[in-house]
Amino acid sequence: MADNAVTTAASRTISDWRLRTRSLSLGARTLVMGVVNITPDSFSDGGLFLDPETAVAHALMLLDEGADLIDLGAESTRPGSRAGGGSGPQKAPTVSADEEQARLLPVLKGILRERPDAIVSVDTYKAATARAALEAGAEIVNDVSGFAWDVAMAAVCAEFGAGLVLMHTRGRPEEWRTQPQLESDALLAAVNKGLSASLEAATSAGIPPEAIVLDPGYGFGKRFDENYSLLARQAELLALGRPLLAGVSRKSFLGHTLADINDGGSLVEARENASLAAMTAAILHGASIVRVHSVRPAVEAARIADAILAAALPQ
Repeated sequence: MADNAVTTAASRTISDWRLRTRSLSLGARTLVMGVVNITPDSFSDGGLFLDPETAVAHALMLLDEGADLIDLGAESTRPGSRAGGGSGPQKAPTVSADEEQARLLPVLKGILRERPDAIVSVDTYKAATARAALEAGAEIVNDVSGFAWDVAMAAVCAEFGAGLVLMHTRGRPEEWRTQPQLESDALLAAVNKGLSASLEAATSAGIPPEAIVLDPGYGFGKRFDENYSLLARQAELLALGRPLLAGVSRKSFLGHTLADINDGGSLVEARENASLAAMTAAILHGASIVRVHSVRPAVEAARIADAILAAALPQ
């Protein structure tokens, strides 16, 4: 057990993440990415921050609570949505690029007006939105499709020298509830294969590896308990050679496990303690960045997890 702990701790190496205009050091401590959903229908906080002033104020609060970077999303990718385009007769996504930008850009500009040094990521799979956001000052593009849903995305990110988060997604949101169950080896192989394909697409477009962080995509096409087997083996994905981001905050697989405890399965706000537990596990299994909704508790939990990792390193 001790040898495994040392291996896990040592595998999260210190490296620089190259962003559009600067670099971030990864690995010395866990970075916390605060989420702001500018949507009416996100699973966790849909409608709360649709007003630009409210969204900007919330982002500033997250920064004050210790967020290292802010992730702005203006289209929900909840299970069952048509994000990425559907497979049926209506293939267009529910939220157009124009609507997505109308929601997102005022918030992005408002944050940077108040905090010019803030590092802002945009959660989008649309190349047009990525371009507009990068032109407005975003540093990072967080593509939940890993370059799979818009063939122009890689070229746009390469043109601007953006930092990237490339996530593994198994199918599209409308297909997630019907995905066949995979055992641990098959699931890990699928995630590894998908992330490898995203990396290849990025490097083929001229994007340097040091600009890329990988995300296993918890909840994105993984059935309930599959997320736990992926989390338990997350450190194996470090063999791909890039740092990892983990987004487990408030995910439905946590609620499923809590379903018999105080309505924990149905109330998203009842998943906060479970989110911290899963986030800590993700850090101990190699994540350099965690994506969270509640920043202050995450900052505190990450500091403890980092202390454990530091203690596990050879003296």
